[in-house]
Amino acid sequence: MSRATRISAILCLLLAVPAHAERDFSAVGLKTTRVADHVWMLEGSGGFAGGNIAVSAGPDGILIVDDQFAGMASKVRAALAAIDPGPLRFILNTHWHQDHTSGNTVFAPQALVVAHENVRNRLRTPQQVFGRTVEPLPPHAWPVVTFDQSLTIHFNGEAIRAVHFPSGHTDGDGIIFFEGSNVVHMGDHFFAGQFPFVDVANGGNALGLAENIGRVLERLPDDAQIIPGHGPLSSRSDLEAYHRMLTGTIGHVRQRLADGQNLAQIQQGGLPQAWKQWERGFIKESQWIATIYASLERE
Repeated sequence: MSRATRISAILCLLLAVPAHAERDFSAVGLKTTRVADHVWMLEGSGGFAGGNIAVSAGPDGILIVDDQFAGMASKVRAALAAIDPGPLRFILNTHWHQDHTSGNTVFAPQALVVAHENVRNRLRTPQQVFGRTVEPLPPHAWPVVTFDQSLTIHFNGEAIRAVHFPSGHTDGDGIIFFEGSNVVHMGDHFFAGQFPFVDVANGGNALGLAENIGRVLERLPDDAQIIPGHGPLSSRSDLEAYHRMLTGTIGHVRQRLADGQNLAQIQQGGLPQAWKQWERGFIKESQWIATIYASLERE
């Protein structure tokens, strides 16, 4: 089995198992990075720890964006205490995948969980990812405040605005703008430096993802700092490069389809050399081509 296949298999299992059955995270660490005055980023190290967490900490207490796997909760709690001893008051979920939400099972009794309404709907019912069933989270872990288009929390001296961007990574994605700090948490709309996972089976679409990234760039200042769903802290130029990759690879597959090629032929031909470096994540070139192909079929 190749390394890419092993990583894909691990991710399938991690997304599919219920929170109480998660694997051992004892070897996984958390890296804490101060992004702005009141904003930090928590990033897994030494293994797959789930999505990046944004933290707002200050006189009003603590707000977090995403909370990784439940098995990482003790490490997340320790990292938060090292940043600020204040109470955890809000959890914003960027989307429903359990590498971003199953920590709700631990933290929800302490804090108000906020998410797009489709996140609550999917966390309440069994879902399918990579052909595997993802069991619902228990009721206490469901979002209790939901939004349709947007929602703003005024916290630690700034407006923290959650905005729904439809048909991107999933059907319930919220991108979080820390408007005073000039920081944005992209959720899994942004896999920094790598081909993204787009959950086409659950409302995601590669074309919508590219369009949404373009919309974010229209409103993003040049000096904004960007927390991706996966990958290192990034800049506007990093997001611009990602957007060029999305539009360039979609354009390539669209042209091959217009030339009469089927999926297998497009995968055999591959992508132009300029995009080969983006294969460094767990989504490989052939998988990304298949995602674009499936998205174009729905156009």
